[in-house]
Amino acid sequence: MIDYSNFQKSLKHLELQFANYKQAEYRPELTALDREGITESVIQRFETCYDTLWKQLKRYLTEESGLPDVPNSPKPILKLAGQNDLLGSSVEQWLKYADARTSTAHDYSGVKAADTLLIVGDFIADAIRLYEMMTGDVWT
Repeated sequence: MIDYSNFQKSLKHLELQFANYKQAEYRPELTALDREGITESVIQRFETCYDTLWKQLKRYLTEESGLPDVPNSPKPILKLAGQNDLLGSSVEQWLKYADARTSTAHDYSGVKAADTLLIVGDFIADAIRLYEMMTGDVWT
């Protein structure tokens, strides 16, 4: 049996911090440094959640779906999951998440982070659907 607790925890943390990020504009008491910290936290939590997700998906494909020779990197795993109708949205959308994850790790100007913030909400929704599909549990 696969333990999904790390995936669940990382997704819940991302979901909560993204909600905090969206509410930050309505909180005048926050300083620019506070807002920057919240933004950076969302990006870090996205990276952590994405990394946890693809590793859980690899285990699911191997242990639950019984697929042999599952690759050990995100994009091929996402493509394989798409071929097996496991993703709630298109493989292309998931590959955008993969590209966002890669770009945030190598962007020190903040431009890629800003682009990533635009897709985090979609990522959360897709990750929740994937979590529910893999676990059979309803997201709370």
